[in-house]
Amino acid sequence: MKSKTKKSYPKSGSQSIPSGTNHLALPIEALRWQCDPASLGVKSSDDIKPSREIIGQERALRALRVGLEMKHFGYNIFVTGISGTGRTTTIKRLLSEFEDKNNELKDHCYVYNFKNPDMPVSLQLPAGQGKSLKEDMVNLIDGFLRDISALYESQRYQAARKTVVQHFQDRQKAILQDFEKRVKEQGFELVQVQVGQLMRPDIVPVVGGNPTNIDQVEALIEKGEVKKEDYERMRSTQDVLEKQMALVFRELRNIEQRVQESLGELDEKHVMPVVTEAIEVLKATYSHPKVLQYLEDVKENVMDNLDRFRRAQQPAVVGDNNDGEEQQDEFVEFQVNVLVDNSETEQTPIIVETNPKYKNIFGTIERVQEKGGIWRTDFTQIKAGSLLRADGGYLVLNALDVLMEPWVWQDLKRTLRTEKMEIHTYEQSFGLAPTGMKPQAIELNVKVIMIGESEIYHLLYSRDDDFKKIFKVRADFDFEMSKNGDAVSKYLNFTKMVCDDEKLKSFDASALAKVVEFGVRLAGRQKKISTRFNIIADVVREANYWATKDNLQRVERRHVERAVQERIYRVNLIEEKIQELINDGTFMIDTDGSVVGQLNGLSVYDVGEHAFGKPSRITAKTSLGRAGIINIEREAELSGPTHNKGVAIISGYLRSKFAQDKPLIVSASITFEQSYGGVDGDSASSTEIYAILSSLSGIPLRQDIAVTGSVNQKGEIQPIGGVNLKIEGFYDSCNARGLTGKQGVLVPKQNVPDLMLREDVVEAVKQGKFAVYAIATIEEGVEILTGTKAATVFQRADKQLQQYASEWQRFEAGKG
Repeated sequence: MKSKTKKSYPKSGSQSIPSGTNHLALPIEALRWQCDPASLGVKSSDDIKPSREIIGQERALRALRVGLEMKHFGYNIFVTGISGTGRTTTIKRLLSEFEDKNNELKDHCYVYNFKNPDMPVSLQLPAGQGKSLKEDMVNLIDGFLRDISALYESQRYQAARKTVVQHFQDRQKAILQDFEKRVKEQGFELVQVQVGQLMRPDIVPVVGGNPTNIDQVEALIEKGEVKKEDYERMRSTQDVLEKQMALVFRELRNIEQRVQESLGELDEKHVMPVVTEAIEVLKATYSHPKVLQYLEDVKENVMDNLDRFRRAQQPAVVGDNNDGEEQQDEFVEFQVNVLVDNSETEQTPIIVETNPKYKNIFGTIERVQEKGGIWRTDFTQIKAGSLLRADGGYLVLNALDVLMEPWVWQDLKRTLRTEKMEIHTYEQSFGLAPTGMKPQAIELNVKVIMIGESEIYHLLYSRDDDFKKIFKVRADFDFEMSKNGDAVSKYLNFTKMVCDDEKLKSFDASALAKVVEFGVRLAGRQKKISTRFNIIADVVREANYWATKDNLQRVERRHVERAVQERIYRVNLIEEKIQELINDGTFMIDTDGSVVGQLNGLSVYDVGEHAFGKPSRITAKTSLGRAGIINIEREAELSGPTHNKGVAIISGYLRSKFAQDKPLIVSASITFEQSYGGVDGDSASSTEIYAILSSLSGIPLRQDIAVTGSVNQKGEIQPIGGVNLKIEGFYDSCNARGLTGKQGVLVPKQNVPDLMLREDVVEAVKQGKFAVYAIATIEEGVEILTGTKAATVFQRADKQLQQYASEWQRFEAGKG
């Protein structure tokens, strides 16, 4: 929408401008698009319906829908765009449409690996079965403790056990009695001898009716109480009996072994049905092959360790909080560690990870400290991360945060490439040895959405071969959209939504129109309007603040203007300092008069949160020589590549214009005066041509006209960036010294649609105090800056170059 304003041309500077260039001064309506409040069709925001529609991002929305709906490998999404264009908000709103889709969610568990304890077994079960399996295993072990203990204490079992034990005890007793009988028949006795702390059986001869050690018998020979022949016989008989005793005790040990085997068969006969029945009940409940194998391993382990279940459960002592934990730890291998429980999950998981540290993304294996100060870990200490919690759904990450965290990007790539995730401990635990546990990998079905800047996307795409395989969809958010009636209506809907959500005051039609105008100004083009809605929302909030300060019930246009001005004032300290240096003459800028070889160029200073334009003095000096164009900034290593290119184009333009009938014998130095930082960009190339032409022709250039615009080798003026900031920067410098009615700015004709100047600048043009000229060629600019026909300027410059060529020819001849 455009306001109805009569066309009027500024009067400024027309006295010194050739009549043929008056048409180059832009009319008022070309300098700024204005939104007529009456054209909005509402009196205030109370007449508007709020809308949460995603505005101006059709390209990104189409890409996001493709990425979200494609179920094939690698269709993860990388979202790019300027911060504030609604990337995160759009993703959250769009993902909400997928929340109710019936994705097959799974519970993720880890259980003990009885064959390899350092490699816990991963289980993926239908939603709800993980929690059920955990409860069933607790009940199973409780049942075993109750039933097996009761079975061991039953009369039937005790009787059967007693029978088995009695049978073998009778057998052992008979063998021992038979052996003892044979020992006595040989005149020996079987006694127990203490050896250190232990007792062992020994065979000794009976002498005089008393068992006597063989060493003592040898002493009796010297006393004559025992004959040597009898001693030798005793010795020989003892050796035979000891060998027989070894055989007897071997047989007894065999009997003990058969006792244990028989008791094991008895346990298996009585206990196995109890264990098998309980396990089979669970097998009928869970059909997953890995669960069935786990239950089979549980049964085998229980049968191999029945003594653990033989003890009856002891009642907990009141006040003792450790009993339950100790019992739980005692049977830890039968627990189920449920990492992700989807038993109560009704919607597709959507995880927005705002702190993507390694353990937050991939999970970790924690350690616990025992009473003795020893650290330990087991499969129950495995913890899930957001990647596992998002299985079957979507995970949203910030690209920069992911790349900054150690090892996160490498493992994220590996996980998306293999569709399997491994959980291990990354963080170095000071003073603790790394755990050797390596849990089995978990199969994943997750869609990852990364949000980042375009630079990060291009860096990864060009430098990381895996990136393009696993992030096949790029959703690029635009920072602007076409300005039309529909876009303006959506701006109003958005403003109403912000007001309702945050309980702000109503905006009248003039305030709404000003918000729309600010959106166009933010886009930097009259035909576009910004989609950086975070900034728009901030302006709406701050305008409400200023209306509140004025004790008004509605926000008016002046409050929106105040909000915009205050936003700039908070960050424009450097701009004001530079303007002060211009005002007091420290930065030497002329805003009136004419000077040969000198002109005001325009530069944009970008300090991150704020950008502004200011004039820069550009000078040129020409002389006889063969050096060509001397770029002083380049000689001082202060010139960027684009500026160097612009200077090279100037050389091409001068050759095409003046070196068709003679060699170009000139040395021309150009520089940005008082510039001590880097210079880049080619927007000053036309300004530098004007300065060189002025130096060659001797015709002065107006200092009350600033110039911006790049140029090609044909002398055509090309568009540049930051045109509004540059015009306003020179206007501020002129206004600080007093507007004369002759000051103005030359801009490329192609930049006219980009003009969205401040209202004070437009008002100055309207009053004839300032002017903006749109030019298409060097010739048009020359005539405005010199007040002389371009042909005259070129003729005088060519004459000077002809004189340089002749002087050089004579100089070269004199050298010969």
